[in-house]
Amino acid sequence: MARRAADAYVPQFTHSGLNMLHYRRSGVGQSEAHEAPAAAAGDLVGQKTGGKGFMQWAPSRRRVLAALSSATAAGLIGGARGMAQEAPPETTTIRLVKIPGICVAPQYVAEELLRTEGFTDIQYFESPGSNPYPDIAAGKIDISMAFIAPFIIQVDAGVPIVLLGGVHAGCFELFGTERVKAIRDLRGKTVAVPELGAAHHVFVAAVAAYVGIDPKRDINFVTHPVSDSIQLLAERKIDALMGFPPDPQELREKKIGHVIVNSGLDRPWSQYFCCIVASNQEFVRRHPVATKRALRAIVKAANFCAAEPDRAARLVADKGYRYDYSLQTMKEIAYARWREYDAEDTVRFYALRLHESGMIKSTPSKIIAQGTDWRYFNELKRELKG
Repeated sequence: MARRAADAYVPQFTHSGLNMLHYRRSGVGQSEAHEAPAAAAGDLVGQKTGGKGFMQWAPSRRRVLAALSSATAAGLIGGARGMAQEAPPETTTIRLVKIPGICVAPQYVAEELLRTEGFTDIQYFESPGSNPYPDIAAGKIDISMAFIAPFIIQVDAGVPIVLLGGVHAGCFELFGTERVKAIRDLRGKTVAVPELGAAHHVFVAAVAAYVGIDPKRDINFVTHPVSDSIQLLAERKIDALMGFPPDPQELREKKIGHVIVNSGLDRPWSQYFCCIVASNQEFVRRHPVATKRALRAIVKAANFCAAEPDRAARLVADKGYRYDYSLQTMKEIAYARWREYDAEDTVRFYALRLHESGMIKSTPSKIIAQGTDWRYFNELKRELKG
């Protein structure tokens, strides 16, 4: 599992189970056993560590800016068109979330792009679990990527969440033992999730409901940390688990289980956004310019992940993730295709699945009316289409 690079973060305070972290550019990050490959002189700052022979590295801010600037100039991530005509952000502070997942890489890569958008205080809340949704709703996080379905559940419950735009399609993979060869085989089986109501649980419920399985009645959900679940799957003490990067990469590397559903490849899941950007309604109301600027930084970062997977993987690894898993994720997720998917259709699709599973009562049209605002996303699709 991902480990936090101690030299890269400075804890400021603890609040409601989340450690508020300010990213400090100390010039030294941490890599795991699979360190980044050699780069051009000045791109990495390295030194030996504790007798293990691994290199600590971090791309300098100058190099990161150069890479992002060259990508912009080449039209790989979109230019600055539209920015000059906009007012500066109403706030120069922006708070995002850091979760144990690589699929939200664009919001890590976006850090320097956020600076170019006028944000000077960029903070990452580290969520120890896999359920940042309540903190986004409470306004402790200003804007963040996450799996769409739990956001829909919050909108159904009247929580002041607003969905702003999609970033990429599927990243979840359902792994199982030989006892589970297809989704229908989940009936009567034991599936491990980190937390009931978290993205893993909600996705399994949606997948099951799609083939006529009642997830509340027909599946035995048990809660374990992901690292424990992987071991339990290896020991065949559970039948299946849902994982998002880096979990599928670890399972494949260790040859544990087999893939039942790959939401990035298998229809219908691959036809819709998986991770979407959302915010607290009050933040959007008070900071419309900042909202659009932050969203632009994230979708441009998604383009960068697709155009420069190696450099993007280095930036993600600098946040404490394994470089090789990060690079696999950059290459496997279609980050550049965010313009091709329909965010509203995605909400409609998942709202129907959640209604089928008994997890929401609202109709898709009510969810869309109460909890979405695609204005900025549609503007950015036009602005960055070149």
